[in-house]
Amino acid sequence: MEFTSFSTGPQSALIINLPSDPFVIEAPSSRALTLPVDQISSISAAPLAVQDRGADSAIAETLYRLRELRDRALEELIAAVVTGKRRGGLSFGLGNFYESPDRAERAIDNWQRLVRRALQSGEFRFAAEGRDDLGGFVPTSLGQQSGSINLILQVAEEIQPLNPHVARILCEYAYSMAQQLDPQSEGRGVLQFKTGLMSVIRQKQSKKEGERIDRTQDIIQIQNFYEEYRRFHKIDELERLEQQRGRIREDAGEAERRMHKLRKVSQVSKVLNDVLNSLIENTTEEEREKVISKETKDKLESAAAKTVEFKPFNILPLESPGVPDTIVLIEEVRAAALTLGYSQELPRLPESAVKAGLQRDLDIFDLLEYIFGFQIGNVNNQREHLILLLANSQAALGPPSRANQVDDSAIRRCYGRLLDNYIKWCQYLRIQAVTERATGDPRMMVLLTATYLLIWGEAANLRFLPECLCYIYHHMVKELYKLLDNADGSGVAERSKLNPDGSGTAYLEKVVTPLYQVIAAEAKNSQDGKASHAAWRNYDDFNEYFWSPRCLDSLSWPWRPDAGFMMKPKKKEGNLVVNLRRAKGEKRVGKMTFVEHRTGFHVYHSFHRLWIFFTVMLQALMIFAFAGEKLNARTFKKMLSVGPTFVIMKFIQSLLDIVFIYGAYASTQGWTFSRIISRLAYFGGLSGALTWLYAKMIQEDNSGSRATTWYHLFMIVLGAYLAAQLIVTLIMRIPFLRREAEKCGDWAVIRFVMWVHQDRYFVGRGLYERTRDYVGYTAFWIVVLACKFSFSYYFQIKALVSPTQTIVRITFDYKWHDFISRHNHNALTLAALWAPVILIYYLDTQVWYTVISSLVGGLDGATARLGEIRTVSMFQKRFSSFPDAFAKNLFSSKSGRGEKDPGTLPSQLNWNLQKLNAFKFAPMWNEIITSLREEDYISNSEKDLLLMPRNHGPGALVQWPLFLLANKVYLAVEMAQDSRSLNQQQLWEKVSKDEYMAFAVDEAYKLLEEVLLALVKHDAAHIWVKGVFNDVNAGIQESALQGHFYLKRVDSVLSKVTALTTVLTKKVGPDAEKNKAQAVIAMQDLYEAVMNDFFTVELRERIEEFRALKEARMSGRLFGNLDWPTLDREMENVKRLHLLLTIKESAASIPRNLEARRRLQFFTNSLFMNMPSPPPVLKSLSYSVFTPYYAEDVLYGKEKLKEENEDGITILFYLQKIFPDEWKNFVERQGIVSNEIERQLNNNTNDMMELRLWASYRGQTLVRTVRGMMYYKKALILQSLLEGNPDVEEGGFLGATLEESPGYRMARAIAEIKFTYVVTCQIYGQQKQKNQPQAKDILYLMQKYESLRVAYVDIVDKVQEDKDGKAVNVQEFYSKLIKADADGKDQEIYSIKLPGQFRLGEGKPENQNHAIVFTRGDACQTIDMNQDNYFEESYKMRNLLEEFSSTHCLRSPTILGIREHVFTGSVSSLAWFMSQQETSFVTLGQRVLSRPLKVRMHYGHPDVFDRIFHITRGGISKSSKTINISEDIFAGFNSTLRQGNITHHEYIQVGKGRDVGLNQIAMFEAKVSSGNGEQILSRDVFRLGQLFDFFRMLSFFYTSVGYYITTLMTTLVVYVFLYGKVYLALSGMDRQLQDLADLSGNRALESAINTQFLLQIGIFTAIPMIMNFILEQGVLKAIISFCTMQLQLSSVFFTFSLGTKTHYFGRTVLHGGAKYRATGRGFVVQHISFADNYRLYARSHFIKALEIAMLLITYLSYGQDNSGLAYILLSFSSWFMALSWLFAPYIFNPAGFEWQKTVEDFDNWTNWLFYKGGIGLKDTESWETWWEGEQAHIRTLRGRIWEIILSLRFFFFQYGVVYSLNVAGSSKSLAVYGYSWIAFGAVILFFQIFSFTTSSSVKFQLFLRLFQGGLFLALVASIAVTIVFTDLTIGDCFATLLVFIPTGWGLLSICQAIKPILENLRLWDAVRSGFRLYDAMMGAVIFTPIAVLSWFPFVSTFQTRLVFNQAFSRGLEISLILAGNRPNANT
Repeated sequence: MEFTSFSTGPQSALIINLPSDPFVIEAPSSRALTLPVDQISSISAAPLAVQDRGADSAIAETLYRLRELRDRALEELIAAVVTGKRRGGLSFGLGNFYESPDRAERAIDNWQRLVRRALQSGEFRFAAEGRDDLGGFVPTSLGQQSGSINLILQVAEEIQPLNPHVARILCEYAYSMAQQLDPQSEGRGVLQFKTGLMSVIRQKQSKKEGERIDRTQDIIQIQNFYEEYRRFHKIDELERLEQQRGRIREDAGEAERRMHKLRKVSQVSKVLNDVLNSLIENTTEEEREKVISKETKDKLESAAAKTVEFKPFNILPLESPGVPDTIVLIEEVRAAALTLGYSQELPRLPESAVKAGLQRDLDIFDLLEYIFGFQIGNVNNQREHLILLLANSQAALGPPSRANQVDDSAIRRCYGRLLDNYIKWCQYLRIQAVTERATGDPRMMVLLTATYLLIWGEAANLRFLPECLCYIYHHMVKELYKLLDNADGSGVAERSKLNPDGSGTAYLEKVVTPLYQVIAAEAKNSQDGKASHAAWRNYDDFNEYFWSPRCLDSLSWPWRPDAGFMMKPKKKEGNLVVNLRRAKGEKRVGKMTFVEHRTGFHVYHSFHRLWIFFTVMLQALMIFAFAGEKLNARTFKKMLSVGPTFVIMKFIQSLLDIVFIYGAYASTQGWTFSRIISRLAYFGGLSGALTWLYAKMIQEDNSGSRATTWYHLFMIVLGAYLAAQLIVTLIMRIPFLRREAEKCGDWAVIRFVMWVHQDRYFVGRGLYERTRDYVGYTAFWIVVLACKFSFSYYFQIKALVSPTQTIVRITFDYKWHDFISRHNHNALTLAALWAPVILIYYLDTQVWYTVISSLVGGLDGATARLGEIRTVSMFQKRFSSFPDAFAKNLFSSKSGRGEKDPGTLPSQLNWNLQKLNAFKFAPMWNEIITSLREEDYISNSEKDLLLMPRNHGPGALVQWPLFLLANKVYLAVEMAQDSRSLNQQQLWEKVSKDEYMAFAVDEAYKLLEEVLLALVKHDAAHIWVKGVFNDVNAGIQESALQGHFYLKRVDSVLSKVTALTTVLTKKVGPDAEKNKAQAVIAMQDLYEAVMNDFFTVELRERIEEFRALKEARMSGRLFGNLDWPTLDREMENVKRLHLLLTIKESAASIPRNLEARRRLQFFTNSLFMNMPSPPPVLKSLSYSVFTPYYAEDVLYGKEKLKEENEDGITILFYLQKIFPDEWKNFVERQGIVSNEIERQLNNNTNDMMELRLWASYRGQTLVRTVRGMMYYKKALILQSLLEGNPDVEEGGFLGATLEESPGYRMARAIAEIKFTYVVTCQIYGQQKQKNQPQAKDILYLMQKYESLRVAYVDIVDKVQEDKDGKAVNVQEFYSKLIKADADGKDQEIYSIKLPGQFRLGEGKPENQNHAIVFTRGDACQTIDMNQDNYFEESYKMRNLLEEFSSTHCLRSPTILGIREHVFTGSVSSLAWFMSQQETSFVTLGQRVLSRPLKVRMHYGHPDVFDRIFHITRGGISKSSKTINISEDIFAGFNSTLRQGNITHHEYIQVGKGRDVGLNQIAMFEAKVSSGNGEQILSRDVFRLGQLFDFFRMLSFFYTSVGYYITTLMTTLVVYVFLYGKVYLALSGMDRQLQDLADLSGNRALESAINTQFLLQIGIFTAIPMIMNFILEQGVLKAIISFCTMQLQLSSVFFTFSLGTKTHYFGRTVLHGGAKYRATGRGFVVQHISFADNYRLYARSHFIKALEIAMLLITYLSYGQDNSGLAYILLSFSSWFMALSWLFAPYIFNPAGFEWQKTVEDFDNWTNWLFYKGGIGLKDTESWETWWEGEQAHIRTLRGRIWEIILSLRFFFFQYGVVYSLNVAGSSKSLAVYGYSWIAFGAVILFFQIFSFTTSSSVKFQLFLRLFQGGLFLALVASIAVTIVFTDLTIGDCFATLLVFIPTGWGLLSICQAIKPILENLRLWDAVRSGFRLYDAMMGAVIFTPIAVLSWFPFVSTFQTRLVFNQAFSRGLEISLILAGNRPNANT
């Protein structure tokens, strides 16, 4: 340690040079001194004040914070160093060091640890960065120079404490630069920036007290400052050491610190040099020599020139020779970099093209940049990309065989994978691939690979068009060949015709931008997704143009701008786009191969085979049932009717092919169109022929003749068709035959058959699996279909045969005027009976799939050994087997650089296998436990119990964690004392029944021996100790322990041993002599206990006769020379023995935290699951993690944590109650006193930051995600250290921290080439410009995690002149990658200009697309920002990546699905329901989808992609507006269609957050349901439905869009059933059918009309959840969990969810309107108002629920079986659905039944309802605004027609009820119905009169009121008279008013559909009033029960417990939470 000072004019700085880094302390004196520690007696200093000093700002900030907060370690340092305190200063001295060296040593040790912690902590650095830069944010509109200005201001800020004058000069220079760049301040933010900077300059000038600025003095000031700066930083010495780097041995850490210092010095020097040059620019040479010395100027320029040596880099410092990075020492990296070097065959670059000051050798990327004009950012990015690809490919093969190049096989691997899609494209188009020339030439392969990467890297939105990139690559490589061939003569490279002028953006401008502009114009025409999909070209349309050979002819190269493909659409007019024509007559190219028309018929079009199959089977089953189950010739002939049905439905499919391609006729290829027409003609003719022949056959059969001519003709035609169809099906669908057919694909016959059978696409070829898999999913569906058809036949079809025959035969009397049924065999009655049955028939396959898949998934999970460890007791019992399983599955036995096993160290030769595996297992296990402690899931005491000893000592004894051994020694002693009748062997067998008890006894005995022998190794007692243990060992071997020793007195000995270890565990300090004396006494007590209590008399006498021992005792020297344990091992043994003997409480419940238990149980369970063996880290696959982020929470701020809601609840308060144990652990970790928590958190910045992190780690925040993903890197480093790496061949040893471990730097370097994490923060630039907290928090994350990279789109505003010379503002878009530099600033690494606005489609995939170029590796894991990862799971990533090389399937996997754990399940009951539903899908559901069904897709995160496969095939998602709103699943579709393979693996998991409130859940389900509605229209679903074999198609349907179709049908069943029952009741059929059933004894009819709706489909959806419970929790817990869910009204939630899915799916299919819905990821602690819930659910749930209630009330009033059990059975499920849809939002609403809130809700709702609205109002402010928005989806004519048709059902009520009124009598005349309309008109008229208001005079208002009153009295009187003198009853009046409600709603719905007409007729205001009335009535119906229940306090209490049940189970006081910290006094 030394003290120095640094003089800078009037001020000086005192430096304390510590072992880590210096700290700056201001002092007023100007003296300069450097004194070593041993020469300092006393130095006075001014009051301590810390200043920011550049690179050391984090350290300085640390000292300041720690001193301010009185950190204990700093106090110890001051106590040891500071001899006294005086006012105004501190005295530094060494008095305490010499007086108490132990104390000094401890203080210095604590100080070093303190500094190390500060260096590693990002909090202090972030705190230093919290203040804004000088002058504010530098606007990007200043262009590329904005970075230079920013650097100047940073340097000015850093030197401000040292010399404010120089800082002011730098600010002035920055201002002048900004003024030159934008003198008029026209750019965005420039004026504000200049104003702020000028304010700073004036403040600095004011310090000079108004003096005039002398620029000469400025020059002198800079010179003096720089000279002092050089002396202070010892720059000459640093440069000398840097020149010797590599020639002298030095610590790598020291070299890295020197590099950071040199980088900072060079930056400061460069800025000072630039400023100095600007100041002397206009001076003469003589004037310059007067003010500045040439020597200083030369040094300044020399130092400034070194900035190029520290160029920012991403992973590889390719152009930063000043950076001593270990990564460049890796052989594979060096070889890969040299592989890209120039070869003699390549033309040389002109000298003018070689960049000055280039810090590396030229390579092929420089050549390609020169030829084609790629951007420098793209070139640098892809250079590193390719080097890493080659290096990792080589690493998998081993060290390179040549020093200057990777092996050819590594090159071929990269080349083949990247260009595989291009080669397939060439084969498809039957053109020669340009890659053929490179065959056998590795150098050329590298060149072509680099070309493709550069094309892809700068393609921007064109990356969504993979075949378009193939086209571009094809032509650019052809041109490259020509240029290379032409250069043979001159040897100088020529430029491409794309880049004649050498522009740095030629490729972007000439290739990418023209096509981008066309795509952007089409996207604009989509009207943000509101336009019809058929009206504009999406990404798929553009890409599929390149599936045709005509693209090669029509587009030419470069792009032909007048080509039809390149024509932009005109502005959209209505729903049409007008095609443009050019002079040549070429038409604009429109939609390609497929048109996404919005219609539900896509369901049939895509899955016609499914509907044909079920329809034909229904027909066959009905024929068989109606034939009396007799299979004779007549029945067989009837069965043959399925033939015409089949071909007719095929004809419909062919007709839809023609209809659905409308809009793409002009673009459709001739052979495709001819195929469609041919199939239409073929099936049209065949269906006509078969139908006619079948009719003739039936006529022939009914004629009574025996002729069979027509029968035989029919059979010949049908047989011929079936034979041909069978042959084609076998060839196309059986995997083996399909493979053989494709081998013969060039045969004309095979090509013709394939052409007829299915259309030929570039994608979708080879969609078959191996025979084993085919048999597997075929067998699965045979079982499902067998169950389905058996149930359908016996319980649905057969039960209705007899009733149907009866109904057809009998003539019934209808109560009303019948139009249809009477003369058509009661057709509507039959429809009412059969319609629900048929719907159930079509949808119950989903039910049987759910049941069978649950059983299969459960069996598969059990086979995979899931759930074997599911309790703490199981975990503890099997712990001893964990090391062996770990060594087998997670430990690579071979190092990356040799064949030496890291376990075979010399000290391990006497180890057995268990000890060796425990040695490997312990470090990893301890890191896991440490991670749990850092995450506050366990306490300090639990951590001590869970940690496992390192097991690195000699001997075979394995030391286990203390939680397994706690109290075991004493239990064994008690057992020995109580088992007197047992011999030694029997006693040991009894002890060994608990293996951990045996371990504890064995370890305690051996530890005691080691401790005592080490303690007395120089004492005479050594003889006694050896003798004692020899005797005991002899007794053990002779089985004579009980004879030689008194085992019943062992407890006395143990108590003395415990007393001894208690003394020995004390630290050596000032009381050392006292402690030694106590140790002597303890040893003497132990001696007496052993000799007198434990030994028999014979043994005692024998030992006492030892001469040396006897003499020592007699002289008092016994135990007088004890050796205090000082070695690490000795101290560990003492501590371990002490804990073994002192922990007496049971540790059976360790860990106590449920999440810690779950994680440890799953991890240890996974050790026994089947997984690939891991390779060494260096040989493992490299990968990236990729997280898209927009504007969500990054890190909860202090204000947000303490912000109170309306109830006084804060997020922090809520989290403290939800996670009480984790809060307690956090307080313990921070050392916070419990009764001073608030004060300490407010006063301690570090604690506050830790608090913010603690809270954020429990929310769905970005910081939680980043922390979890960065565990991957930590795991790689740990694996490399434990298994060995090129620096340390023999791993296994860790230092005190990972950073201090041998070989750490190499391990970190290997991890960096294997792992990359990119967070694509789309609007980070805008957030930073607005100084938003998200930007600061993202910067903090980059500072905290050095490997984190952030990509964002930077928007630069520029002023340009248009064609008229006017200045216009334009925007340029740049894709940028940044990281944090050593100073904690964000540092730009790459910048790639984009062709324009990058977001043309859906936001998230576009955000991913722009940043995917910055990812690295073979794989890419997509992680959303609401996810988490666990350290123990990251250890298995190597194993998972090896799945890409698996051979378990026909094709290697391209997407690896992994298990997810939903971590939000404990927040509320809803969150629990959602988490269990999600868990069952992501585990059991996807397990079955992967195997055996082979239809798993990509359902979102966290799947791992084969990155190379997907970046060359369109990316990891699709982005077309609206159609790809569920962007993730389209990646799975695309992967499958392109012959990928998607698997699922459950031995690894990640965390995932889900929505926790009902509204959040509803919005999420709305988004997913709408997305599935769009998927139905997509070409991907169509192609998969067409190209899969039949059984795989069934799997795909029922696990994707089919689930939502059957969900919709489930709801439709309720409507159809109820409308059917109401029809039977109102028509009078209900009573007649019931009487008929009772009279004739037809039980089948009675069953059909009473029980057909008792099939509760909803109950089957819980089966996967139950099976998952059983598998992973056990049967008992599964039953308890399921029952608990039911008691908490989970059925209400799932029923409500059914309505959400039905509404949004159906509306999307009919009208569109799918959009991204922000759900919010916060905590649900706030009451949702009644109005908010009403707005959200009025149209989706409430209206439908009231309609169902109306049907049930009508049936109750007029039905026959409307009382008793029959009605309950029939209506229970319907009433349950209606009530769930009405009241679920309020049942699950926090404080939903609290009276005060109910009153407030009513006021809020009425104010909103009756607010008249206005321009610009939100829907939350006005009912009218909301109502207008709710009908915005009705835009098209087709949609309006459908709305009208669906609204007609509401008129049925009025028609049926009026004929049942008493006043109607028995009349069936239509006049009755007409009179009802007159009455309805009168009601409307009276309503208009009574609701009429006016602002006229008072007299008129009085007259109006009198008129309205008189009219009301007249109306009442007329009704009374009518009731008295006619058959009209009061019940008739109420019934009439009741049925007028649906009639009015139906009329209003029709009016809504014809809105444009009514607006022209000025009737729209009346419609609006009608809707407002209905909303008021619906709200009143819903609100009334809520208000009544709110009167009773117990209802609110019960509802609170219901909503927050999971929190209650964890000790949460809900009443306290809802009241908040300030109970509501008004309540």
